[in-house]
Amino acid sequence: MDTPDAGRHLAVRSVTGPLWSRAFLLVIPAVWLGLIIGISLLEAPLKFTAPGITIPLGLGIGRRVFMAMNIVEVVLVVLLLVALWRTVGRPGRQRLWSLGWIAAAVLVLKMLVIKPFLNERTDAVLAGDVAGGSTTHYFYIAAEVVLLVVLVLLLVTASRTVLAANAPERVR
Repeated sequence: MDTPDAGRHLAVRSVTGPLWSRAFLLVIPAVWLGLIIGISLLEAPLKFTAPGITIPLGLGIGRRVFMAMNIVEVVLVVLLLVALWRTVGRPGRQRLWSLGWIAAAVLVLKMLVIKPFLNERTDAVLAGDVAGGSTTHYFYIAAEVVLLVVLVLLLVTASRTVLAANAPERVR
């Protein structure tokens, strides 16, 4: 007899693949979340409250830190998409694919659209042409918040999917 849960149960069962790829679906979003929390939510705001840190010095440090963070994020998104391909199968078959591609799109938006404007602004501040502060930072913050939400959803969905797929069959 079909139950409302039957379709979901079958969809979850279709998640297979090597152990490393299933593990990556759990580890990568968690590591990425930790990176964003540690850098964007903790380090970046606190840096400017440290004694002796000037705006130019803080901007210089921030540029290096966020460049390194973006490189790590690119590696993480590539590994995530490979893990999705090896675990879930063809793109578009599961919610996991959608969340993975949304995370990739937000990363591209941050790096290729928003960050160049921030770099322009920091160049102007470092040259003494304008004072600090910019509304462009709010776009970057918004992208980070969207990415945080997507990564939490991805982690929850991956946890449910991977753990349910590895659970023993239910007894009727």
